[in-house]
Amino acid sequence: MNVLVGVIFIYLIGINGVSPSRVLELSDKFIDISNDGVWFVKFYAPWCAHCRRMEPIWAHVAQALYNTPIKVAKVDCTRFSAVATHFKVRAYPTIMFIKGEFRHEYSGERVEDEMVNYAMRMAQPAVQKVSHADSLGYLKETHNVFFGYIGKQQGPLWDLFATHAEKYQAHSWFYALSHEIAKSDLKPPNDTAVFVYKEEEVYYFQPTDELLQDRDTLNVTLNKWINSERFGFFPKITRSNINDLMDTEKFIVIAVVSENKLQEITQTERDFKDMIENIIRSRKHELHHRFQFGWMGNPELANSIAMSELTVPHLLVLNSTTSHHHIPDDDPVLMTPEAVSMFLDLIHNQMAPTYGGNSWLVRMYRGFFEARTTLINMWRGNPVLTALVFGLPLGFLSLICYSICCADILDADEDETPDTHEKKD
Repeated sequence: MNVLVGVIFIYLIGINGVSPSRVLELSDKFIDISNDGVWFVKFYAPWCAHCRRMEPIWAHVAQALYNTPIKVAKVDCTRFSAVATHFKVRAYPTIMFIKGEFRHEYSGERVEDEMVNYAMRMAQPAVQKVSHADSLGYLKETHNVFFGYIGKQQGPLWDLFATHAEKYQAHSWFYALSHEIAKSDLKPPNDTAVFVYKEEEVYYFQPTDELLQDRDTLNVTLNKWINSERFGFFPKITRSNINDLMDTEKFIVIAVVSENKLQEITQTERDFKDMIENIIRSRKHELHHRFQFGWMGNPELANSIAMSELTVPHLLVLNSTTSHHHIPDDDPVLMTPEAVSMFLDLIHNQMAPTYGGNSWLVRMYRGFFEARTTLINMWRGNPVLTALVFGLPLGFLSLICYSICCADILDADEDETPDTHEKKD
């Protein structure tokens, strides 16, 4: 009897089966019960190579979240197309967090730690309350970056902090605590303050009295500050976060290396990457307001920015406000920390050579460069398929042109050929 009840329950909640991992396999009945509970769902298609590569990672995510209220699931959109239509799935795999009526599509890195932290954040209130001073130590140990509000939860600063916490919840943690709890450890400058804890350092948002009286300007200023401070001192830069980094309006200093399939780099690249990271950590109070440091394991993305084939390791500095970029004249491998610091000072003082930009001519050349790079990569990966994809259309086009030209020539020959046959009397 208990077994029968269990089977009926599984049928009713829309689970099509349970895989040996902790991932629930959903059916089209998920549409009816998606508002119940907290769901972290992968929408996939069996033929999608990206979906297949992500399968073991998704199983690890389910295992990590097994003892939480978050149900990790997946749905085959080729079998249950109504589900894909209902949730407006446009690409595979699509990862979505669903909590009641709230839905949010995950756009971060497809790695276990990132996705687990994202799901844990989204399952909590946007602003979490800190009621004990001991909790601050725990937060510092578990979070590299988090934001906090100190003081009474009222007034324009609190209202805007809560609003932006909801906006940026997918990217960072937000907490609220009283001045009594914060004063001994964080030493706030005022009874009411907003701060960011970033890798053992605390930085305060410091609005003027005039700014606090202008709600609209305060809203814009706080938004820019949170967006620029939500990254660590040396994050990995990928296609999924490069646009967010461009919104910081800082110079983005990128150590370019080349990761293999096991996410390993050579010792030379590692030494170079560590040197760039040490610069920001040793001069963070001086540099972090103007520069956002990071590293890139995909040289193709860096090549697209520079519009040239960069050797690795390399140093690339991107101006996020003008889209210009800077490259040192010296071989980056031979540069010392002092030389890199001098190079950054030249950039800040607008004395370093600039390249690229956002003009129509640069955009045209970047499009040409990316098209050529894509074609070269296709040829290297599968020359036969590339020849078929581009060769057949060109062949048909050549035949059509040849036929048109030959038809004109034949018609001309027929018109110009004199009649040599004499009529018989």
